[in-house]
Amino acid sequence: MPDITDKVPAPAAIPPSPSIEDGGGKDTGKAKPERVASMWSDARHDLIRNPIFVVSAIIILFLLVLAAAPGLFTERSPFEKGFCQLSDSAAKPSSENWFGFDTLGCDVYTRTIYATRNSIIVGVLTTVLTALVGSLLGMIAGLRGGWLDSVLSRFTEIFFALPLMLGGLLVASIFQTGNVVTVALVLAVLGWPQVFRIMRGAVLANKHNDYVMAAKALGAGTWRIAMRHVLPNAVAPVIVITTINLGVYISAEAALSYLGIGVQSPNISWGLMISDAQSRFLISPHMVLFPSLFLSVTVLAFIMLGDAVRDALDPKLR
Repeated sequence: MPDITDKVPAPAAIPPSPSIEDGGGKDTGKAKPERVASMWSDARHDLIRNPIFVVSAIIILFLLVLAAAPGLFTERSPFEKGFCQLSDSAAKPSSENWFGFDTLGCDVYTRTIYATRNSIIVGVLTTVLTALVGSLLGMIAGLRGGWLDSVLSRFTEIFFALPLMLGGLLVASIFQTGNVVTVALVLAVLGWPQVFRIMRGAVLANKHNDYVMAAKALGAGTWRIAMRHVLPNAVAPVIVITTINLGVYISAEAALSYLGIGVQSPNISWGLMISDAQSRFLISPHMVLFPSLFLSVTVLAFIMLGDAVRDALDPKLR
């Protein structure tokens, strides 16, 4: 009997498909690496697409340039000789002098521009001090626990008993120096407990995760675990609250200066300008209007920035 397999034709050899490596395909370029997804990359992507973040960042960038180089926006300096002329006392805004003059005949526009520096310095310096002190102590309390956590927690409750403004009045009245550094230190003394509590809670929520326990099992030290595993996952809420608090500290400095125990002359700040012009508000409202406007826009910009950062870093809001 003839074999059936002899009548079945052998299958034709299938030529190999052209690959990218052989140069036979249309795409001769190298394969693009895939983007590694992470909380920080997703947050950066969300921030760039958020109009609130873009607008607030532009305003803050403009204010930083204003504080760093006020000479770019005005040719005069409030500290030069003959800057104030009594003949121009309380003169209203005009095409030559946009913001008018105050009671001493000083140009309000120039003083408002130069006041930006002190207000921004107080806010930034206070925010940095509170973030460093509060984060460090919160990290120690959360990782160590036990009696050290109890002592630090009870110590911070003493500061929480004092409201920010009332405590600032008490502490600032003791120093009575009225410079930028002193005001920043006063606000930092009262502001770090909030950052401490937020960092401590974030550390407690992350230190029992699987990757932290695995690092401990592999023999990693406390410092390595804190810096490489706990801190990157606990720092997000601290960034949010410090960004919002920056605007709060600027307004607190203005309030202390308005009450006469913050920044003092010959230094300039928006709160001090508002305090000097309050008695002439109904007669010459421009002396209060422009520094108040700059103060309000600055505080609003930092609060908007903090809200945008919170929305980007909080996975529950995605």
